[in-house]
Amino acid sequence: MIRHIFRFGLTVAAAGALAAHAAPLQLQVLSATVRDQGVAGAEVLLQKNGQQSVHGYSDAQGSFQGAVGFADDADTTLILRKDGYSTLVAKCPCNGLTYAVSPVLRQLDAVRVVLDWGQHPDDLDLHLVNGTQHIFWNTPQGDEAGLDVDHRQGFGPETITIHNRHPGQRYVFAVHDYSDRDGSGGNAMELSAARVWVYIGQTLVRSYSIDPARRGNLWTVFALDGDGVLQDLDRYADLHDPGAIPAALSQAAAQTATAAPQASDEAKARAQAYNRDGETAYGRKDYDTAIGLFQAAVALDPNYGQAWSNLGLTFDKAGSKAEAIWADRKAITLAGGADAARVRASSWFNIARIYEAGGEWAKALDSYQAAEAQRHNEIYVKAIARMRAQPS
Repeated sequence: MIRHIFRFGLTVAAAGALAAHAAPLQLQVLSATVRDQGVAGAEVLLQKNGQQSVHGYSDAQGSFQGAVGFADDADTTLILRKDGYSTLVAKCPCNGLTYAVSPVLRQLDAVRVVLDWGQHPDDLDLHLVNGTQHIFWNTPQGDEAGLDVDHRQGFGPETITIHNRHPGQRYVFAVHDYSDRDGSGGNAMELSAARVWVYIGQTLVRSYSIDPARRGNLWTVFALDGDGVLQDLDRYADLHDPGAIPAALSQAAAQTATAAPQASDEAKARAQAYNRDGETAYGRKDYDTAIGLFQAAVALDPNYGQAWSNLGLTFDKAGSKAEAIWADRKAITLAGGADAARVRASSWFNIARIYEAGGEWAKALDSYQAAEAQRHNEIYVKAIARMRAQPS
């Protein structure tokens, strides 16, 4: 996401004109990791093309109230920012909703997943299954992962943080409608406006919105594969026994991920233009602008491997190491054609350097070896020897 967004204030004249046509808008900003804790002083920005933006801050309880001179609809973008938290960018409608902001994650392989929804149903639960581990309200702590917040009175949030993702393990996340735990065949969960947010480092890297046209009380949202790459699942089912959730998610973990749709020729052309502009910004060391442009490119064409590789390199230059690892891993999975081995080798090398700088010798060694397996290079060979000489 673009990490520096221009601030807009309302002039006195504009504010007076706005007031004549404005509609009230109210929302709540909470911490994603501390139950019912409002976040004071969060910057709130509402934008719509061709319209005067609305700007303000949450109060001591995390509440924001403002007057908006344009429709609160899907063409409106909400941006929430506060130092120490990841910036949240969401599409509206926003009025009456609660948004949970995530404190910045410091660990290289940490992942935070946040669920929020509307007033109904009362109790949606976030679940994580990997191997024999099942984290949810009944078993909130596991192997370097845990449930930070459980909420049972609408809105959320529910939050699970993986503090150290283990290579080779697959993590599956799902949402269960505990209010309809017997599986009535209804669609209350699908009408809840539920959203799942995925954070790495200081960045919101992915968000998912529930499909109101589907039915079921279990929404299997996505998986992290053994290499840490996000895989969309987006599957719905009706379970009559909550105890069957682990088996259902384990089965989903073994299934093929939902393939990203192929971008249209127009979208690919626009993505290539964003990528070129990103490379220009990178060349002048304007890394924040370059990150925004590369992110725009992969948003238009999720299978654009070169843009993912550029994004990883730029995150690294900007000091966002965890995000760099995430983007490089995506580039590795998408690399194809005559240049595939070079892209994969350089991406593994970038990942290895980050782990080495962080003192994570075993992960650095694995990554240097992966680079060498793709393309021989004496730099990789020397790095492998250097890692093997480190204390275990």
